[in-house]
Amino acid sequence: MLKGFKEFMLRGNVLDLAVAVVMGAAFGAVVTAMVKDLLNPLIAAIAGKPDFSAISVTVNGSKLLIGSFLNDLIAFLLIGAAVYFFVVLPVNHLTARMRRGEAAPDPTTKKCPECLSDVPIAARRCAFCTSQLADSASR
Repeated sequence: MLKGFKEFMLRGNVLDLAVAVVMGAAFGAVVTAMVKDLLNPLIAAIAGKPDFSAISVTVNGSKLLIGSFLNDLIAFLLIGAAVYFFVVLPVNHLTARMRRGEAAPDPTTKKCPECLSDVPIAARRCAFCTSQLADSASR
């Protein structure tokens, strides 16, 4: 029983997930600090004080904290923008640059000349219209 648990815990995907959770938490703290310490003061310098926590509405004795919700919504949007512009775009650019010299993979399908369906390269008949396909070697 414990042997199976040990194998499960030492399996690669469990360890990868644990590392991803720890790195995600650390990265979340960095992005939150960047938004709180850099982007919010920048917005405050441009548009005035960006704190809406004092805005509230009372309905039938219940206080709706609209300003707090707006603060959290703005923080969410700023964190999303920071992640996109400072992580996603540079990583996509780097990945595209690394793959620039790679050749395209060989195709695995071809078009049927009769019904234009995708069929495997090695097929001799179309699975959809049963028409005879040209031999792959003659192309």
